[in-house]
Amino acid sequence: MNILILQGPNLNLLGIKSSETKERLTLDKLNKALRKHVHQKGVDLKFLQTHKQFQEINFLQRNRTWADGLILIPTSWARYDWSLVETMNLIKLPTAAIYFETPYLFESTQSDSILKSEFIKPFTGQPIESCIAALDHLLT
Repeated sequence: MNILILQGPNLNLLGIKSSETKERLTLDKLNKALRKHVHQKGVDLKFLQTHKQFQEINFLQRNRTWADGLILIPTSWARYDWSLVETMNLIKLPTAAIYFETPYLFESTQSDSILKSEFIKPFTGQPIESCIAALDHLLT
């Protein structure tokens, strides 16, 4: 199984958010936890973290036939990126959208998200736990 992981604006600064906790979570640690979770399960993960909308769209379009699912951590895209919504509706890829809770909240929540369709299942929680739950959802 092939899973895309698209990480939105400012997720590279996850470590700043985690400085309020004792976890010291970084984006690299989050990605390593996801790789470890699927180790030896026959799952390939392809990651992209970007701030640029054209890169997110290219990533989805170029990998739409390779991927069996998408984990999306949209941050601010969840409220404003209609191009992302249009692309996701066109490619119809099973998607798990992740919204972090405090102290990792990136100002976009599930309730104010424009990312709603029959192909998108939302997950809310702490970064590692919510991403693993989303990954398990796509693998079933």
